[in-house]
Amino acid sequence: MTQSVSEQIIRQQRRIESKRRVVLLALATACLLGLVLDVMTGPSVLPMADVVKSLLQIGSLDDTSHTIVYDLRLPIAFMALLVGASLGAGGAEMQTLLNNPMASPYTLGLAAAAGFGASLVIAFGSFGLPLQYAVPIGAFSMTMLASAVLFLFASLQQFAASTLILVGIALLFIFQSLLSLVQFTASSEVSQQILFWLFGSLTKSTWTNVTVVAVVSSICILLLMRDSWKLTALRLGEERASALGVNLTHLRIKTLILVAMMTATAISFVGVIGFIGLVAPHVARLLVGEDQRYFLPATMLAGAAFLSFSSVLSKVIIPGALFPVGIVTSFVGVPFLFWIIWSKR
Repeated sequence: MTQSVSEQIIRQQRRIESKRRVVLLALATACLLGLVLDVMTGPSVLPMADVVKSLLQIGSLDDTSHTIVYDLRLPIAFMALLVGASLGAGGAEMQTLLNNPMASPYTLGLAAAAGFGASLVIAFGSFGLPLQYAVPIGAFSMTMLASAVLFLFASLQQFAASTLILVGIALLFIFQSLLSLVQFTASSEVSQQILFWLFGSLTKSTWTNVTVVAVVSSICILLLMRDSWKLTALRLGEERASALGVNLTHLRIKTLILVAMMTATAISFVGVIGFIGLVAPHVARLLVGEDQRYFLPATMLAGAAFLSFSSVLSKVIIPGALFPVGIVTSFVGVPFLFWIIWSKR
C-alpha cells in the first residue's frame, strides 16, 4: 500500500516536471520568434524567409541586407533578449529574497541610481572618455553605490527583509530627487538627452555591449542556479530556511551582489526599462511554481520574450521611427500587472 502511494506521488511529480519543461520550451520558442521579428522590423522591413536564411547561414544576402541584419538589427535583437532575461532574473531573486511581490531592481532604487549616474556624465562631462563609454560607466558606478547601501543593511544581524524594502524605497526617492536636481540645473538640450536615456533604448547596442552583458549575466545566473535549493527553501519562510541550515545573511548578501552586478550591467547600456523585473517573475510563478530550478529559467525566458516583443512594438507603433522601448514596456506592463493583481486577488 505504501509503495503504491509512493509510486503515485513519483508519477505525479514527474507529470508536473514534464509540464514545466513544456512551459520552458514554449517560452524559449517565443523568444526565438521575438528574435526573428525584431530582426525583420525596422525602417526597411525584411522578409522572414531572408532573415531565417541569414540567421542559419543558408544562402547569401546582398551587402545592404547583410549590413542591416548583422551590424544593426541583430545586436539590438540579442540585447533585448539578454536585458529582458537579466531584469527578469533580478526581479525574481529580489522577490524571493525579500518575500515581497513588488520587489524588483526598479522599485529598490537601482534603476534610479543608474539614471542619476548617467545624468551626471551627460550634464557635467565624461572626463575625456567617449560618451558611449562614459555614460554606461557612470550608470554602473552609481548603481553599485546604491547596491552597496543595500549590502550594508543586509549584512546587519537581525535585519528583517521587510526593512530592506524600506531602504530600497528610500534610495529610490533619494536618487530620483538628485536626478530631478540635475535636470533642473542643466540646459534644455542636456535635459532632453537625459530624458531620452531615461526612456530606455536599445538602439545603441553593439556587439561589444552584447558580449559584456552576455558574459556578466551568464556568470551571475550560473552562480544563482547553484543556490536554487537554498532560494527555494527561503520561500518557506526565514525561520524554516534557517532550520534547514540556510545561512540567511550570507545568502542575502551573495544574491544581492549577483543581482546588482547583473542588472547594473544591463541597465547601464540600455537605460531605465521598467516593469520587466516586476511582471516576468509573476508570469513564471503562475506557470511553473516556486521551484527555483524551473522558476529562474522561466523568469529569464519570460523577461526576454517580453522585452523582445516590446522592441518589435517600438518599431511598428510609428512607422519609420523608433519609439523608446521603456515606454512600450510600461504601457504593456501596467495593464498586465493589474490583471495579475485582479486574478490573484
